[in-house]
Amino acid sequence: MSEMKDMIVDVVEKILNDKVEKEMVDLLEENTWPQHIWDIMLENELQQVAVREEHGGAGGDYEDLFHLYRLMGKYAAPIPFVEHTFANVVQENANIHPMNELTTVHLHANPLAIVNGKVSGALHYVPWARYAKKLVTLASEQGTEFIVLLDLKDAQIKHEMNVAAEPRDHVTFTDAAVVTCQSITQEQFTFLQKLQTIATICKMTGAIDRAFELSVQFSKEREQFGRPIHRFQLVQQHLATLAGEQALTAAAMENVIALLQQGEVHDEVAFARLKIEDSSRIVATSAHQVHAALGVTHEHRLHHYTRRLWAWRDEDYTGRFWKKELANKWLQSSATLWEQLTTKKQMEHI
Repeated sequence: MSEMKDMIVDVVEKILNDKVEKEMVDLLEENTWPQHIWDIMLENELQQVAVREEHGGAGGDYEDLFHLYRLMGKYAAPIPFVEHTFANVVQENANIHPMNELTTVHLHANPLAIVNGKVSGALHYVPWARYAKKLVTLASEQGTEFIVLLDLKDAQIKHEMNVAAEPRDHVTFTDAAVVTCQSITQEQFTFLQKLQTIATICKMTGAIDRAFELSVQFSKEREQFGRPIHRFQLVQQHLATLAGEQALTAAAMENVIALLQQGEVHDEVAFARLKIEDSSRIVATSAHQVHAALGVTHEHRLHHYTRRLWAWRDEDYTGRFWKKELANKWLQSSATLWEQLTTKKQMEHI
């Protein structure tokens, strides 16, 4: 943890709390976005967090950045902060100088093809491609994989969106020039997969935080039969369920970040991803039960968070991906399943 984490988190939360109103998030439904919020982030150089100072960044570490991702989920921030900053992380891990221009990233796909120095291929569900200038992605040439930086002006972009109305575009390249590239090993790519999974975990944890907060607030304000609904046993049961899931997901997130900081993160990323995927289902169900019919209306904010939970659950390296990774690892090991699970404490850093 860097010394400036608490200060950065406080600054970003104040910006998001002041600027991200429901109407700002709703702009995504209209195929636009509140660029002025992104401009505020740029003015405060928050997009430079976790970029090395010699590259013009603000310094800091993964813990600083991932706690900001949690805030992006908590406020349903309708800006490409996660995408741009994670693109910087990928570039730095590949020894590529991060870009100042708005950049997005897409790793979870079959690599694009490099032929004679040109890139061709198609990518689905690229986040914020219509607004970005550059794209960081994976490409291969004769069996060697590269992290490549491409100019999106060379791409054909078809506008699409996820269930939360966030931009998830279809991008096609035909003999596009490579801005820069760097070969990576399988070990490096596996580490990037883990980083992207942790980023998604942090966003989803933030959305769960807010779904829980909204449910508690609503249960205190809404009255039935002359008393607030939080006094009814069934509502209390849903609130207790939400509180438990919120605590579990927060603990899982903090655990993987602590292990990442110590260079010891292994299967814990998979376990945390599986847990938060399960929690997203439970939280969305209980939150909507507490809010009843009002929770599914466009006028209420709950859907901003439950829709994002549903969308992010199915993006990037999903629970299904990590289940396969764990199964393959355990099947190839000579140790028993019990030994695999108990050789090292999984939650020792909480």
